[in-house]
Amino acid sequence: MMVRGIGALHNFILKHVDCSGAIKSWLKEVKNDQWNSFHDIKKKYASASNLGEKVVVFNIKGNCYRLEVKVNYQLGVVLIKRIGTHDEYLRWNL
Repeated sequence: MMVRGIGALHNFILKHVDCSGAIKSWLKEVKNDQWNSFHDIKKKYASASNLGEKVVVFNIKGNCYRLEVKVNYQLGVVLIKRIGTHDEYLRWNL
C-alpha cells in the first residue's frame, strides 16, 4: 500500500517518543501489504475498527494511541487522517 500523510506520524513521534517503534513497525507492514477490503486488514490487525466510508482506526502500542486512516482499496492508498492518544481519540468527532 502507498501511505500518504506520513508527516503527521513523524510529528506525533516527536511528541510521543514511546510510540516510535510501534508506529514505524505499522508503517513498514502497511507499505509491504496489499489490502483489497477491510477483511484483509482485520486478518492482520484484529483490534482494527471499521468506521465506514473506508475509515479504519488502529490501536497503536497496546491501545495507548489511536491512528485513523482512510483507505482507498482500489488505488492501494492509505491516507493518514489523524493520530492521538486514547484520551484524545475519545474526544474526536467521529
